[in-house]
Amino acid sequence: MRPARALIDLDALRHNYRLAREMSGARALAVIKADAYGHGSVRCAQALEAEADGFAVACIEEALVLREAGIAAPILLLEGFFEADELALIDQHDLWCVIHAQWQIEAIEQARLSKPLTAWLKLDSGMHRVGLHPAYYQHAYRRLLASGKVSKIVLMSHFARADEPECERTAEQLAVFQQARDGLSAEVSLRNSPAVLGWPQVPSDWVRPGIMLYGATPFEQAQQQAARLQPVMTLESKIISVRELPAGEPVGYGARFVAERPTRVGVVAMGYADGYPRHAPTGTPVLVDGQLTRLIGRVSMDMLTVDLTDLPQTGLGSCVELWGKQVLASDVAMAAGSIPYQIFCNLRRVPLVYVGG
Repeated sequence: MRPARALIDLDALRHNYRLAREMSGARALAVIKADAYGHGSVRCAQALEAEADGFAVACIEEALVLREAGIAAPILLLEGFFEADELALIDQHDLWCVIHAQWQIEAIEQARLSKPLTAWLKLDSGMHRVGLHPAYYQHAYRRLLASGKVSKIVLMSHFARADEPECERTAEQLAVFQQARDGLSAEVSLRNSPAVLGWPQVPSDWVRPGIMLYGATPFEQAQQQAARLQPVMTLESKIISVRELPAGEPVGYGARFVAERPTRVGVVAMGYADGYPRHAPTGTPVLVDGQLTRLIGRVSMDMLTVDLTDLPQTGLGSCVELWGKQVLASDVAMAAGSIPYQIFCNLRRVPLVYVGG
């Protein structure tokens, strides 16, 4: 059996969730959209359900997977609904819903619901993707309450640059939000992972930890609070072949690596079809039998090559950590010109193996 697999440490997942609550002093929705960033949404939700205040997903399809698996906790639809007829399913499955457009308010006003909804009213404070214009925000709030179709409203927005601690944009967005919601008596949700870790001064009754749940930092530079996170996923495989090459010989497609000295090359059963970034360059860190070495040559669809020259005790069958607790996913992502969010979400084909109950 091919040795490539991803170990998912559920104890680390719980640790990171508790850390989000500890740092924020707020209730926390565990963001498990995109199949829990590649970690498996059902198993992650099951691991957190006993203590999580709720979950957040992108869309109703993701929410229904959780409901069908028996997850009864609150689930927030971060993109809201896309068609008015989805409101029947939102009502049936007792889902919470982000409202970010006027047409959604109109759809709620016209809907036949068995009970009032919990709505999270999203303000566009400067991200400029979705959200209500500040000039319309208070009117939208009053309109939802007047509809009789909503029992609770949480006021929310999303920061565009909270992962840049020195950037003024987050403070600017906060000021827009505070002005738009002035006088409204409702709970607030503003802090995503970088804001939980790096912006303690931002008020938030609810926080929305995403990437930090999975133990990866959202920051490009070292950050004190992010250093407390525990990596959840370990992507691993084994050496399946060893080659002894003289100086001057190339390795792999395109001869992107040419040996400058006699080089011992290990071939690993892992490639871009598994989600390892194709553009990871020579020098990207890799761990073989607990010792640090480097990727060499171009990543192939099913295999990649690593430098074993200075690791004479390693060989056929040696264990390889591509990222995990010792080789951080953020370091691999940075080397490849990517981000940990993307390399987690790109994971495919490799089986997920859960540890830690």
